[in-house]
Amino acid sequence: MSATSFQFFGPAHIAAMVLMVAVAAAMTVVARRSDSPRVIRGLCIGLAAVLLVNQSVGWVYRYATEGGEVFVREHLPLHVCGMTILLSAAMLLFRRRWTFEIVYFWGLAGATNAMVTPELSDGFPHYLFFQYFISHGAIVVAALFATFGLGMRPTFRSLLRAFVALNVMAVAVTPVNLLVDGNYMYLRAIPDTASPFIFLPWPWYLLKLEVLAAVFFGLLYLPVYLEKRWRRRLKPALGAEPIAGSANTKQ
Repeated sequence: MSATSFQFFGPAHIAAMVLMVAVAAAMTVVARRSDSPRVIRGLCIGLAAVLLVNQSVGWVYRYATEGGEVFVREHLPLHVCGMTILLSAAMLLFRRRWTFEIVYFWGLAGATNAMVTPELSDGFPHYLFFQYFISHGAIVVAALFATFGLGMRPTFRSLLRAFVALNVMAVAVTPVNLLVDGNYMYLRAIPDTASPFIFLPWPWYLLKLEVLAAVFFGLLYLPVYLEKRWRRRLKPALGAEPIAGSANTKQ
């Protein structure tokens, strides 16, 4: 194995995943403790800049090293994670609910799986190793930061909208794949990945992935649902005994 070959669950792989969680936690703590719009805005702009700059440099690198034909066939932002990178930056900069809904479900389901079971041949310290883990890791950080740092929450309707949007994107990408002879969203061939969820032949694995997407989206919504139930149960108890100073609590 060469020095730059990717090692699945090797030290660099584990370090990248740990760093992702640490950055999300650190940004959340800073945002919640500072409670300053300027600080929060700075964190959002900074993370959005990381997403966009890293993606842009990656595009330039791919175009320069692989040529325009391969770039169009393989590296347009038409995979789920590629599109979620752009939506994550938009969410951080403009705070639109619909972007958060998609980033929460697409990002945490897709990018987390991409971090754990990457489709990557180049290992540390190759540039593509950093580019891959920064792009996918920053998606997860953005979703977690928006949820815990910015206090945004999905709804059950968010789940349905994100699932429908995923299928609409697949329909839209299908003719593009035929036009450029691509495999965006892995609609035409099974990806080369260590994911345990890819085991059926094409096209049956697409149906299985559809079911898995629904299951993962449901699991991602479950903590929100349980939080809502817990708050509903807690509210009568808090209402029975008003807390001193509660009138001055920021909403």
